[in-house]
Amino acid sequence: MSFPKPGRKFWFIVPATVIAIAAIWYYFSNNNKQGTAVTAKVEFGNFYINVTTSGELEARNSENILGPSGLREVRIWQVQISDIIPEGTLVDSGQYVATLDRTEITNRMKDLESELEKLESQYIKTRLDTSMDMRAAREELINLKYALEERQITVDQSIFEPPATQRQAKIELEKSQRAYQQAEKNFKLRSDKNNANMQEVFASYSQVQRRLEQIREVLKGFTVTAPKPGMLIYKRNWDGSKMGIGTTMSSWDNVVATLPNLTEMMSKTYVNEIDISKVKTGQKVQIGVDAFPEMRYTGEVTEVANIGEQMRNSNAKVFEVKIRVNEFDSILRPAMTTKNIINTSIISDVLFLPIECVHNSDSISFVYKVSGQIKQQVKTGATNENQIIILEGLKEGDETYLSPPENAINWKLNRL
Repeated sequence: MSFPKPGRKFWFIVPATVIAIAAIWYYFSNNNKQGTAVTAKVEFGNFYINVTTSGELEARNSENILGPSGLREVRIWQVQISDIIPEGTLVDSGQYVATLDRTEITNRMKDLESELEKLESQYIKTRLDTSMDMRAAREELINLKYALEERQITVDQSIFEPPATQRQAKIELEKSQRAYQQAEKNFKLRSDKNNANMQEVFASYSQVQRRLEQIREVLKGFTVTAPKPGMLIYKRNWDGSKMGIGTTMSSWDNVVATLPNLTEMMSKTYVNEIDISKVKTGQKVQIGVDAFPEMRYTGEVTEVANIGEQMRNSNAKVFEVKIRVNEFDSILRPAMTTKNIINTSIISDVLFLPIECVHNSDSISFVYKVSGQIKQQVKTGATNENQIIILEGLKEGDETYLSPPENAINWKLNRL
């Protein structure tokens, strides 16, 4: 079997195909190499130094929904929340909000009712004993008065008797007078004593009665209602936890929930101890809300804590910073997460470029400059989170590589 010999046309096609494939490979390989080299140009303008933090929205002003007052007066130090409506519920004035556990106060009220019954019985008994004692004293006084009159009659009739008989009658009269006078004094003392006993028992009775009335009044507050219309927000404890069902309310702080004023919002955030020296009241802030990433708001630092606190589960120290939100937006709600960019300073009319463009070697800062393919030494200034100021070595519009390009090790260093 014989194969046909290739013609002249074949010998022209093969070399052309090989050349085309080589050209395509070279083109795409060069494009890939160039595509991996990212560059950035030197910019001129205002340089912003910012501190970026995450925070949480809060209402600048809010009205507390209070539990019962007077808990400490009835010696109840804490009360558990047995029921509360869901957070975020819109409530009207006087609408039901929560119920507090009545177990302890009910038991205390029953004890006071039992004590009041005992004191009432004691008061009645004391009053009856006093009445009987004073009746006996009055009878005795009346009898002594009658005896005194009889002795006086005897003295009057003894004028015709011998002197000794008259003297005896006068002595008996004087004894009766002294006995009557002593009985009068004793009657007054017994009356005062019985009145004091009655007052003592009545005071104890009245005291327990007042305590019982007070505890009944406090019990009315165990059904909590809203003082005005608004959106209910759970109160947060010192550790950030929310006071919901099953949590405990202290008698020293009887706030059950809050009704925030949503027309004025603020972002509460924490700044680490490294950056806190940069943050001052009055600084402008750009605020973003995670729930609505397309929305942007402006704000101002209104308060910077003087004393730091330690973050939970961390050794880092942070300082609380409060930021006022300038705009009102009905979509903003308490507890939404915010991103706060605090503008701590502005440096006007300077050159700057991304931090990644500046490299260091032997305490020399330099950039890989596209034009001329050289390593250009630069003098740098302040930095922010993404950029660095160039004081010397470059001009506006110069293009530099973010990362070392190919064969950069052979590039010449151009010193200042």
